[in-house]
Amino acid sequence: MLFLQNYEDDLSSLCADKLAGRGEFHLIELAFSILASDFAHLADEVAAAERGGGTIVHVDVMDGHFVPNITFGPPMVKALRPVTKLPLDCHLMVENPDAFIPAFAEAGADLVSVQQEVCRHLHRTLQLIEQHGMKPGVVINPATPVDTLIEVLPMVHYVLVMSVNPGFGGQKFLPLALEKIAYLAALRKEMGLDFRIEVDGGVAHDTVASVVEAGAEMLVAGSAIFSPRKTEQNARKFLKIARAAAPGRS
Repeated sequence: MLFLQNYEDDLSSLCADKLAGRGEFHLIELAFSILASDFAHLADEVAAAERGGGTIVHVDVMDGHFVPNITFGPPMVKALRPVTKLPLDCHLMVENPDAFIPAFAEAGADLVSVQQEVCRHLHRTLQLIEQHGMKPGVVINPATPVDTLIEVLPMVHYVLVMSVNPGFGGQKFLPLALEKIAYLAALRKEMGLDFRIEVDGGVAHDTVASVVEAGAEMLVAGSAIFSPRKTEQNARKFLKIARAAAPGRS
């Protein structure tokens, strides 16, 4: 199996396939993170990002324990649900995600991802998400190897690669995420799977092309998108750059 081979060989093989025009292609999407939006005008902010081409609403859920910040919970998701038909993508950065999964399902979440580092029984947690009618995703922090996910890759809808240490918006992109994204793309092909690859952290107009070239399709961006009277324009420009980096995947 490819994941047991030399890591550099994995990446070289993937690059060769890309250059030869082989491999699977997935739609490039902007998952705009409301963490960077103006909360006092949240419905308008979501509408502007959607007009600019955003197709996923990304909700960063932080509990002040797993990460050093507190943000949103199920009430925010419930408030968002009537104002947009876009899928709500909830990233649970919490110590006990199993306790909150039912509440997010009831609030209207469509996709829920959990941190590999915090789940004692990751397989069971992913099953719980699916049992509540949501699409399960798994997240790895910058210091977590991709190989820790191999056993659960067949059951996830998407894998989220953190390109910053979670907890705060507006951080600088960590280039080591590119190798992880490329490795996941190689594993996906070798294992015959169809999970999507999401990336979050420092993804902006100057970094998105390299992220897409590595193999990511679900692009989380907040600070690069939300700006007074420029949100729609920023989203359009962001997606134009991203899709230009991935001919055939737009």
